[in-house]
Amino acid sequence: MNKFFALIAALILLPLTANAIEYKEGTHYEIVKQTATATPEVMEFFSFYCPHCLQFEPLMNTLKDHLPKNVKIKKNHVDFLGREMGPEITKAFAASQLLQVEDKVTDIIFDQIQKQRKAITSEKDILAIFKTAGISEKEAKGALESFPVNGLASQMKRNTETFRISGVPTIIVNGKYKVNTGSISSTAEFIDLVDFLTQKKD
Repeated sequence: MNKFFALIAALILLPLTANAIEYKEGTHYEIVKQTATATPEVMEFFSFYCPHCLQFEPLMNTLKDHLPKNVKIKKNHVDFLGREMGPEITKAFAASQLLQVEDKVTDIIFDQIQKQRKAITSEKDILAIFKTAGISEKEAKGALESFPVNGLASQMKRNTETFRISGVPTIIVNGKYKVNTGSISSTAEFIDLVDFLTQKKD
């Protein structure tokens, strides 16, 4: 476990205060696009097939609680893990957003893949996940086949390509700054760095 993931394990032990740090390009973050988004946002690229992404969930929840309310936090599932099921799980995640059961479905899929070690191999398995989340097979199937869900899934794929994401979890702030997670030494530092980048104007 590297330094960054060690901090995840220590989430409840670390005080949420950070020493004053001068965050520097090339050390704490990289510029991956010249133009920032019009409004502040944090985009987490993740995969249900990534064990580190499951470990990352508590840190993102803590981040959400400490950022200003005007900062949007978005999750972008990637297709390049999970072989042929990668794109199907991306669609399932997009459908969970459309049906407003994202948190439930996220917990169920992570539990099934990472904790139970139970493979998801078909649409039948995906529909069963939605049933557990309280969504009927008819409603889930309709969402999975809908234009909005296919559009959301396509956008996630485009985002992955645009930012050249090759590993997860990866954090992109304001569509411009990539957080260098290896530079982080505490939860407080992570939150402070992300907050700094959401406010950065140049």
